[in-house]
Amino acid sequence: MEYSQDISIIVPLFNEEESLGELFSWIRKVMEENGFSYEVIFVDDGSTDGSWKVITEIAGQNSNVRGISFRRNYGKSAALFHGFEAASGRVVFTMDADLQDSPEELPEMYRMITVEGWDVVSGWKQHRQDNKVTKNLPSKLYNATARWITGIRLHDMNCGLKAYRNEVVKSIEVYGEMHRYIPYLAKNAGYTRITEKPVHHQKRKYGTSKFGIERFVNGFLDLLSLWFLSTFGKKPMHFFGFTGLLMFLTGFIMTVWIIAAKLINQSAHLKYRAVTDQPLFYLAILTVLLGVMLFLAGFICEMISRNSNERNKYNIKDRL
Repeated sequence: MEYSQDISIIVPLFNEEESLGELFSWIRKVMEENGFSYEVIFVDDGSTDGSWKVITEIAGQNSNVRGISFRRNYGKSAALFHGFEAASGRVVFTMDADLQDSPEELPEMYRMITVEGWDVVSGWKQHRQDNKVTKNLPSKLYNATARWITGIRLHDMNCGLKAYRNEVVKSIEVYGEMHRYIPYLAKNAGYTRITEKPVHHQKRKYGTSKFGIERFVNGFLDLLSLWFLSTFGKKPMHFFGFTGLLMFLTGFIMTVWIIAAKLINQSAHLKYRAVTDQPLFYLAILTVLLGVMLFLAGFICEMISRNSNERNKYNIKDRL
């Protein structure tokens, strides 16, 4: 497949006017020193400062710079989605606009993709320059959970500096808050050669972080959603049907046992309690009803899945 340049660099941003000129100069210096043909795609996610004006000025002076501007803030995933759609380089990079990601890392990551044959190379901020209490500890817990659920052995799933083979970003859809899990999306699309590279992390030079501690809670919930969709998205009955059937059988067995115990004690002239006087009976009935509801939910989800336009969407590696 032919590509119009070696590298596409996607820079999603929100209110980063102070850093954009310095960032582009740094990128241009590294690209020219290594002889790469490249493009830089700035995606302005509804900035309220002068970010778009700066991007316009940079693009006016450099033909390999493009810009996309949203009317309002939609989030990083939306910015990356449109950046991936526009990228035409052999290797696609993503990096933040706050100067914390170093463009000096790009040549080695490019080599890892093109020479070593990796599909995804994720940056690993091994020595973070953030606040250790509010960023480092939650980040370690978050990444440990992500490694356990996804099976991808990355130390820093959320690092903004990543490199992708072009066909990877064209084969996945980033939406909601799923930008944190692009390596997992790539894995589910069949691109399993995923690795990481320790990268230099710098202190923020301008402005303040746009992300708070709540991103870790939201990130965990998004991870569970992504895991569920990737595992049961095309076969929802396997989850809802099995769980519902299990609950139904459990409740049914409990009900039969309660009634049988009452009848046996009654026939033997032993002391017994009325079935309706036992809390366990109502718990059993509740379990049966929940089982039926879950089974019906799985049946409805299965019908929706079978009528979805995505039901036969698969990534084909090659044809003869």
